[in-house]
Amino acid sequence: MKRTAGIIFRTLLLILIGITIGLLISDDNFTSHPLGFNISGKSDKLSKVLYLVTNKYVDSINTDSIEGVTVNDMLQNLDPHSVYLPAQQARNINERLEGGFNGIGLEYQILRDTLYITQIYPNGPAAKAGLETGDRVITVDGQPFSGTKLTIPRISKSFRGEKDTRVVLGISKNYSAVKNYTIKRGRVDLSSLDAAYMATANIGYVKISKFASKTDADFKAALKGLKIDGMDKLVLDLRGNGGGYLNTATAMADEFLPKGKLIVYTLGVHEPRTDYFATDSGLYEKGKLTVIIDEFSASASEILAGALQDLDRATIVGRRSFGKGLVQQQFPFGDGTAVNLTVARYYTPSGRSIQKSYKNGVASYRNELAERVRRGELLTERSALGDSAFVGSSIFHTANGRKVFSFGGIMPDVFVPADTTLNTRVIGNLNERQQFTAYVIDKLQPQLKKFKTAYEFITLYNISDNTFGDFITYASRKTGPMDMQDLHTSRNTIKALLKANAARFRWGNNAYYHVLNESDNTFKTAIKQ
Repeated sequence: MKRTAGIIFRTLLLILIGITIGLLISDDNFTSHPLGFNISGKSDKLSKVLYLVTNKYVDSINTDSIEGVTVNDMLQNLDPHSVYLPAQQARNINERLEGGFNGIGLEYQILRDTLYITQIYPNGPAAKAGLETGDRVITVDGQPFSGTKLTIPRISKSFRGEKDTRVVLGISKNYSAVKNYTIKRGRVDLSSLDAAYMATANIGYVKISKFASKTDADFKAALKGLKIDGMDKLVLDLRGNGGGYLNTATAMADEFLPKGKLIVYTLGVHEPRTDYFATDSGLYEKGKLTVIIDEFSASASEILAGALQDLDRATIVGRRSFGKGLVQQQFPFGDGTAVNLTVARYYTPSGRSIQKSYKNGVASYRNELAERVRRGELLTERSALGDSAFVGSSIFHTANGRKVFSFGGIMPDVFVPADTTLNTRVIGNLNERQQFTAYVIDKLQPQLKKFKTAYEFITLYNISDNTFGDFITYASRKTGPMDMQDLHTSRNTIKALLKANAARFRWGNNAYYHVLNESDNTFKTAIKQ
């Protein structure tokens, strides 16, 4: 019971921080159209009520906020993925999917009112200026920065800005005297590939976090490098990938499929059927392929996984995907806000829609992942196959005649239960309070400097019992007392996460995932297929 509660806790936490797929991430499958029309007519009660509230209500109110809530309530009565986006949220989504922003290109963590640099984006302005992980930002443009109230808006305003504008950072390296670095802001590219490396002598591994505008180009570059390194089998990890652009998903599928194969088609009452076919430009049409999915793989991820499954091109490993089979089109307003409106459904090559039911309302829909946990679906294949999502669903067949089902997501070909040691409240609290990276900054930097390469660190360094105990003592000052049973359950996982965060701090995401995959049962199953 306790491990089930832990998974529910992690599921609800992920939903709260933005894995409510479709509510925060649109597929932008069609061209965005600005709304340049006025709604009028005798049935325009919404506009009339807003007029009355604005001009007659007893107290002053924020009209924009009221409009947003009202419009969103109306849209949510249609389906869970038709939503109103406030201006900042719309900008964040578009920036994330367009693959970059103007700034200096770094990640950070605040410790004791001081900003520590935890990642430097390759080829970005900060990297070109000579900044490194572990550096402390003491001043900005000659004004005190360390020791002051550091909020996200203030930090963003300091680091981001128009291209070619300058910012002067006072940096302390290794607690030495402050030195000024003048950095010219520029375009910072955000790769949608979390990792790409050789997992064995012949197996390549690629993890993709979203289907953004540059994902296919990033993937092609990684694929070429892996093939040069001797790859003849690929593991593509789509876990946690909430989707993105439909045309990016079809471009990715095109890399694996021969010319003429149907990848997906879309259809709506006001959208005629549109078919997407593979071309002859794929870079990996014949090599062995395994795709990993989980309950947070959604939308564009399911388009890719569904096409590869229906055409028997790949083995799908993991757990049932989210189940989002709706296509949104974004309609921006002139004030930066926008509406994401569902305009079509998509269908896999066999003709199935994998959209799970939302007939019981938005609240029930959002709670569906937690319900999977309560039913035990994440732990046993029998529970997954007997899930109510597939009751009454139609049976379809893959190219080789295997049975697959409509509604409720993509069922993997090979089921792997969730790792319950990842889902304890202790690990949730440690992650939420950023204690892994904090400990690396405060305690492990001298250890990291002993290793010249990521490979040397990964193969030779391990978290000792003494280091584990010291970490728990260190972290408990922020988290408070920790549950001893959770600590016992998650001991090895905590060690792996601490080592992985140390590897990422020094060598980046490839090293991070390399460490984590060493103890990942789903990854181990995938490379055996």
